[in-house]
Amino acid sequence: MPALNVRQALQLAREKSGSAGESSTLEAQVLLAEILARPRSSVLSHPELELDNAQSRRFLRDLDRLQAGQPLAYITGWQEFYGRRFLVTPDTLIPRPETEQLVELALKRLHGFDRPRLADVGTGAGCIAITLACEHASVQAFGTDRSRAALAVAFRNAQLHGVIDRVRFACADLLTPLRGTFDLICANLPYIPSARLARLEVARHEPAGALDGGADGMAITTRLIHQLGVVLAPDGCALLEIDAGQGDALSGLIRRVLPGCGVSVERDLAGLERILMIERRER
Repeated sequence: MPALNVRQALQLAREKSGSAGESSTLEAQVLLAEILARPRSSVLSHPELELDNAQSRRFLRDLDRLQAGQPLAYITGWQEFYGRRFLVTPDTLIPRPETEQLVELALKRLHGFDRPRLADVGTGAGCIAITLACEHASVQAFGTDRSRAALAVAFRNAQLHGVIDRVRFACADLLTPLRGTFDLICANLPYIPSARLARLEVARHEPAGALDGGADGMAITTRLIHQLGVVLAPDGCALLEIDAGQGDALSGLIRRVLPGCGVSVERDLAGLERILMIERRER
């Protein structure tokens, strides 16, 4: 096939997408911007811009991957989170906008701390720990994950964003290897019930280990809650991302296991339960 220009490439993408419409066109624009190493706005304002033969072939290959259902982030190799680009691979979960709410709550909790210690449990690509280290200049962060492949991506992201001296990573099950107490513990652990996960499109491409929360979706979060008693500092806080409908059961567990802690559930913009906030009140 001869080399394409931007106008022809986008027309081809529209023809291939059929009824998929606007979202597919936007993804094609992102692919072109990535291939041409230009901002998307520049690509759109120059429809006559020529791709060379290699760029045209790459665009067609990437377009086929999109048509096959592969996530755009895995094709480009990055996803934006809290205004920054993070490297992602099929070994890591793709960060979602919903998790930015957890970051916002975390920053409020960190305000006024001099050198807060932070643990990011199930760190994946490292987005939470790295973002908080970027936003709070004195944070000392520790990220844990069971996947060595995911941790390799997280390490590269910490280097990319210049916080490798303040963010450390460990291959571990939850908080097991960490020592001392933490002022803030964040976790976006797997919380989708196994039976429901099998029916979701996301399960076709993203790592099951980062999604499957067991029979009720709360198995891993429950184990973490049982570990919090010895690692959450006085006046410390834990922020756990959860699935809608899990708030009551997990809040009840916290009141039994952590009687000295307060618990509340934050809802997202859609009104769904999203973040479980646990606050240690005793000194």
